[in-house]
Amino acid sequence: MLTGIEEVDWASLGHAYGPADDVPALLRGLASADPAERETALDGMYGAVHHQGDVYDSTLACIPFLIELVADPAVQDRGGIVELLTSIGGIELDDDEELDEFDPDDEEFIPAANYAMAAAAIAAGADVFLGLVGDPDPEVRLAAPCALASLHPEPAHVLTLLRERLTVERDTEVRLALVSSVGRIALRHASLRAETVEWLDWLARAAQDPGLRLASLAQLARCAPSEIPDDIVRWVTELLEEIRTVALRDGNGSGVGSGSRGGSGSGDGDRDGDGAGVASGGCAGADGGWPGVPTLAGQVREILEEHVAGRPAPWTEELLRTLHSALDDRVDDRIALILAQLRSPDRWQRSDAIWLCGGLIRVWRGRYEEIVRLVGAQLHDPEPRLREAATSFLERLFELGGPAADSLVIRLAGDPGLPGTSRDGSCGLVGRSGRDGALLALARAGDTRAVPLLARALQEPDVRRELLYAMDGLGPAAAGLAPLLRRRLAEVELDEGLFDRAAPLLYALAAVRGGQALPEVLRVLRGAPEHRRDWVREAALRTLAAFGPAARKAVPELRGLLTADSAAVSSAAARALWAVEGDRGDVLPALERWLRPGSSAPEWCCAALALGAIGPAAAGSAAALRPGLASRDLWVRVRSASALWRVSGRAEQALPVLLAAWEENRHARVDIAECLAEMGPAASEAQLTILTELTRRRRHNAREGGSGSHDIHQDEKLLTLCRAALARMERGAF
Repeated sequence: MLTGIEEVDWASLGHAYGPADDVPALLRGLASADPAERETALDGMYGAVHHQGDVYDSTLACIPFLIELVADPAVQDRGGIVELLTSIGGIELDDDEELDEFDPDDEEFIPAANYAMAAAAIAAGADVFLGLVGDPDPEVRLAAPCALASLHPEPAHVLTLLRERLTVERDTEVRLALVSSVGRIALRHASLRAETVEWLDWLARAAQDPGLRLASLAQLARCAPSEIPDDIVRWVTELLEEIRTVALRDGNGSGVGSGSRGGSGSGDGDRDGDGAGVASGGCAGADGGWPGVPTLAGQVREILEEHVAGRPAPWTEELLRTLHSALDDRVDDRIALILAQLRSPDRWQRSDAIWLCGGLIRVWRGRYEEIVRLVGAQLHDPEPRLREAATSFLERLFELGGPAADSLVIRLAGDPGLPGTSRDGSCGLVGRSGRDGALLALARAGDTRAVPLLARALQEPDVRRELLYAMDGLGPAAAGLAPLLRRRLAEVELDEGLFDRAAPLLYALAAVRGGQALPEVLRVLRGAPEHRRDWVREAALRTLAAFGPAARKAVPELRGLLTADSAAVSSAAARALWAVEGDRGDVLPALERWLRPGSSAPEWCCAALALGAIGPAAAGSAAALRPGLASRDLWVRVRSASALWRVSGRAEQALPVLLAAWEENRHARVDIAECLAEMGPAASEAQLTILTELTRRRRHNAREGGSGSHDIHQDEKLLTLCRAALARMERGAF
C-alpha cells in the first residue's frame, strides 16, 4: 500500500501552511486501524492539502495515493476519502472570469492549471469508483454516486450503472444519492438530459417509496424547470404526509428505511446543493461510535448529528431545499409549499419550512403575511430548536414581522404551559438569547409593546447592542427610555473600548430624542480617548444633532470641531450646530472646505450629506456641489446630486445623474429613491424607472451565498419610497 510514497520529494512541494513534508504521515493516517488517527488525517488533508478547496502541487501528488486507498477494501472509512477526491477534482474553471480570480502576484497564488490537472488525474483513475456503488460499506456507497457523476469521463455508462444500482440498493440515503447523481449528470451533459428527464418523470410517478418519488421530483424540477407540474405543491405535500405516515406506522425513525446519517446531502462534495447525499467525512470507531478527536470534521459532524437528532426523515430537508432552488422565481408556489409545511403536524417539517422561507423572503418579494403569522405560532411549540428557528427568522424581518407581533408578545410575557418559563412569567423563552431575539423582532417590527420590555432589559447588566439600534422604529412611545439610556451612558468608562460601548447608546438616545442626556453625551464627546476618537466624536455629534435646540450648551464644542482634521467629524459638527442654532454663518464655509479639488470621495460625501440635511438654507453652496456631479466616484455623484436638489430645489441637473446611478449601482437605489420621493412631480422623468422597480420580484440587494441582517429591511424601505415617489408624481400630473 502507498507504493512509491517515499520517492516523492514532499519537502519541495507545498500546501496551505508551507512545505508538504508532513503529507506522507497524513496519507498513512488515512489507512490507520485507529479511527482517531483516520479522522485526524482526514482533517489534516482538508485543513492543509486541500485548504478551502485549493489545489496545490502537493494535492496533485496525493491523488494516486488517495485512489489507491479507495481501491483497497481493507481501508476503513473510504467514504470520506471518496468525498475528498470528489472535492479535489470537482472544481471547474470554464471561463475567463473565474480564471481571473487567480492573481499571479499573490504570494499564495495557485495556478489555474492545478485544478484542471487534478480533474484530469482523478478522471483517469475514476474507474475505481465504478466498483464502489456496490461496496459493503454504506458510507462508501453514499459517496460513490456523486464522485462518478462529477468525475468519470463516460457519463452515459455511469448513468446506466446508477439507474441499475437503484433497483437493488436498499439503504434509503444511498438511493437518494443515486437519484441526485443522475440529476447531476443530466445537468452536466445536455446530450443525456432528455432521456434522464423522462426517466425521472417516470420514477417520480412509479416508485413505491415516497422518499424516492420526492427525490425524483426534486431532480426533475432541477433538470427541467419548464416542465414542473402545475400541481407541484399538492404533489409534494402529499408525499411529505405519506413519508410522515409511514414513519409513524413503522416506528423506525426514517419513514422509508433506516437511513438517518447526519450530514447526508450537505457534505463538502455537494457543491451544487443537489442533495447528492455525500458522506460527511467522519471516521467511525470499531464499535460504530465516533472517536473523541478534537477536529474540525468532528465538530461539523457533531453539529449535523445534533441537527438531525430525533427527526423521522432528516433527508427531506435537503430534498425540499433542492426543490425550492429549482422553483426559483415561482414565488407563489414556494409560498404555498411553505404554508403547507408550517401547517403540518410534524414539527420537523415546520422547522424545515422556517429555514426554507428564510432563503425565500431574503431573495424574493411577495405576500408573506400568513407565513410570518404561522412562524410566530411556532414560538409556542415545546421544541426549543423550533422556537429558536422561529426567533432567528423573525429577527430579520423588521416591518414584515408585524403579523407575528401578538405571538412575540405572548411568548415574551411567558406561557405557563411551556418549558423555560419563570414562576412569575417574566421570561417566556429559554435563556436570554431567546428572549432578546424575540424582543428584537418585536422592536424591529415597530410594535410599541416592546417599550416596557426594553425598559426591563436596560436595567440588566448587559444589553444586546441590536436592541439599542432597534429603538429608532418605535417613535414617540420610546421617549420614556431616555432616563435609562442616560444612566447607562453615564456608567461607560472613557477607555479604549468607549466606541463599542457608547455608540449603540448614543444611537438610541438620538432615536428617542433624549435631550436630558446632554451632560452624558458631552462627557463622552470631551473624554474620547485617542483610540477611535473620531468615531466616538462623530457618533456623539449625530446624537447632539438629533437633540436640536435642547443641545444649546454644546455650542462651544460644536464650533471648536468645525475645524477638525476629519471630514466626518467636521461635517457632523456643522450639521449639529445647524440643528442647534439654525445659523448658517460658520456652518456653510466649514462644509464647503471639503468640496474642493483634492478632497477624497469620503470627505466630499460627508460634506454633501450635511448640506443636504440643511436644505434650502444652504442654497449658497449649490455652486460648490456642482463639480461633484461629474465625479468618477458614483457615491460622490449621488451625494452631490441629492444635496443639490435639496438645497436648490432644481431637479434638471440632479435627476439625470441620479437615474444613471440607479442603473449603475443597485445599492444606491434606496438613497436615490428617497430623493425622488422628495422631488415628486419634478421627478416625473423617473416614473418608468420607479414602476419597473415595483414590478420586479427579486429584491434589489439579493446576493448569492450571503445576506445581511438589514437586507430585507432595506429592500422594503426601497419599495415604500418608490410607492411614495410614484404617488407624488401621479398627484402632480392632475
